[in-house]
Amino acid sequence: MNADDMKREAARAALDYIGDGGIIGVGTGSTVNHFIDLLAEVKHKIDGTVSSSEASTERLKAHGIEVMDLNSVAGLEVYIDGADESNRQLHLIKGGGGALTREKIIAGASKKFVCIADESKLVDVMGEFPLPVEVIPMARSYIARELVKLGGRPVWRDGFVTDNGNCILDVHDLKIMEPVKLETQLNALAGVVTVGIFGHRPADVLLLGSPNGVRVVNP
Repeated sequence: MNADDMKREAARAALDYIGDGGIIGVGTGSTVNHFIDLLAEVKHKIDGTVSSSEASTERLKAHGIEVMDLNSVAGLEVYIDGADESNRQLHLIKGGGGALTREKIIAGASKKFVCIADESKLVDVMGEFPLPVEVIPMARSYIARELVKLGGRPVWRDGFVTDNGNCILDVHDLKIMEPVKLETQLNALAGVVTVGIFGHRPADVLLLGSPNGVRVVNP
């Protein structure tokens, strides 16, 4: 079983968290693409979705699944999304696909956050995967200097623009020992839209695909 197979099995397991009726949040990324394709088989069970990216919206609509504006719904029962890294407290690094701001908004609006990934994403200390930071374009150089002061090595994701029209700085060489503290610190910098640490709003359950089946991890 390769990594893609493990992602698909984690995505399949997430279907068990969808009740009859209601609106669900859908994230972005390769594992979520599997989830969307599987969701198409049971789309009659839900009333619609809220999507975290234009890419996911396009894929959902191609399957005939309704996509709604978050402002038009009262709340979301469950949010299904992947992660670039997770620690054992289910704090996450997200944003490899650049949708971290919308993902964080939808996670905050959801009663339950189910994270799906292959087993390689579970780590003891986050930071091996570069930390994405979405910034207002005029603040890019200023925020990069501030990130260097914190020991990071920011790299501008050149040529990439988020769905919100902003830039991404990918921060290398950080060992994230206190995710919630660092998230708060970075979010306080003027010009930062959001940071890809999901510490204040971690996942509620992590489904890890492995060669031996899907492992359920709770914080």
